[in-house]
Amino acid sequence: MKTAASPRIDAAAVETKVRPGIGRRQVYAVAGCYFVASFAALGLPPYLTEILPELGDGAARWAGLLYIVPTIFGAIGAPLWGRLADRFGRKRLLLRAQLGLAAAFLLAGWADSIATFATALVIQGVLGGTFAASNGYLGAALEGHALSRALTLMQGSARAALVCAPIVVGSLTPWLSPHRQYALLAVLPLAAAAMLAALPEPPRSRPAPPQATTAEAEADGTPVVEATAGPSGRAPAASLRALYAIEFAFVFSTVISFPYLIALIKDRIPGTGPMVSGILFALPHMCYLIAAIPVHSLFRGRPRLGIALGFGCIALGLAGHGIADSLTSFVAVRLVLGAGLTLGLVCMSVLAADCAKGRAPGGLFGSIEFFSKAGAVAAGVAAAAGNDWFGPTAPVLTGTAIALVTVLAIALPRLPRTLRTRRSLRCPR
Repeated sequence: MKTAASPRIDAAAVETKVRPGIGRRQVYAVAGCYFVASFAALGLPPYLTEILPELGDGAARWAGLLYIVPTIFGAIGAPLWGRLADRFGRKRLLLRAQLGLAAAFLLAGWADSIATFATALVIQGVLGGTFAASNGYLGAALEGHALSRALTLMQGSARAALVCAPIVVGSLTPWLSPHRQYALLAVLPLAAAAMLAALPEPPRSRPAPPQATTAEAEADGTPVVEATAGPSGRAPAASLRALYAIEFAFVFSTVISFPYLIALIKDRIPGTGPMVSGILFALPHMCYLIAAIPVHSLFRGRPRLGIALGFGCIALGLAGHGIADSLTSFVAVRLVLGAGLTLGLVCMSVLAADCAKGRAPGGLFGSIEFFSKAGAVAAGVAAAAGNDWFGPTAPVLTGTAIALVTVLAIALPRLPRTLRTRRSLRCPR
């Protein structure tokens, strides 16, 4: 005889299942390969103002545009590469992404003109896409809780590279210019490709039992984003649309504060050195590295709540940037932003793992990457426009507004259901 708790036990069993051919060490290997391959992609763009004068652009006027060129072309190429991975094999397309990065970095490192350097950045965007390719590989081999933990680990790799890479590049600058470091750091995606070649090819099809998806939705109790799957075992289309919208809004509201943060700090705290500014920039990402796994354990059964809290912290942290005028206050608001960053990234990984059930993972994660990069491009354009018109405070206030709107969009659909539930409890029929 089945009890009411039996579906939850079945779901837990499915959640922790790992597909044959990939274990924990392989997951860490994929995350480690993404970390080393991201060094040049994340560590060198902040030095474009030093690279471009060597190529004839003395005032570095093209820095803003070239900064987002890989992002734009990465957004265009991600869905296509994801579908090709589902058709021809995820490992093959992941190796393609690493080798594409290596080729782009070599060309960028030996470029002798703005046109050649820009071509290299276009190639980086079109042929790169290692994050989406890595997630597609993991999505084909894992499911449920195992997949959401792996996606959380992948975000940790991205945060770690974002913290460490600019420091390493800056340390090497006295001996080798950032321009030539592109060619040197091309060895990292080549090494990653060699490591990935030893990994197994995950299965090409991975149907999900409808019962497991239903049980997880019941455990979460949030039928809008984490809705019960249909007869095919797939997440509803509404869930995907909500995930894409949340991904875009999250990236927009967090990235918009990046480009002019240093200028804002210098404006509010005159005399602040580059090391202190760099630490303040890195604080939210350090929060993720410290707290991501505990947050995953706490919110994996209620990701919608975690996302709402995350956007609330982002709104509060960004609003605080608008009034912070001391080192202590900047540390505080950066930590609040870090809490929102951690909650949002972790809980979106849980939602993505849920939506991956019964779907081709390459296409899914390619589409998620498209909306992520689209949010980053929109944030860069909005930050530049706001800074030009209203000063360095404008980008953080724009991000605050977007985060607040998203909190309302997530919370309001639940209010009528909550009120109906309370009325039914007070007045049973």
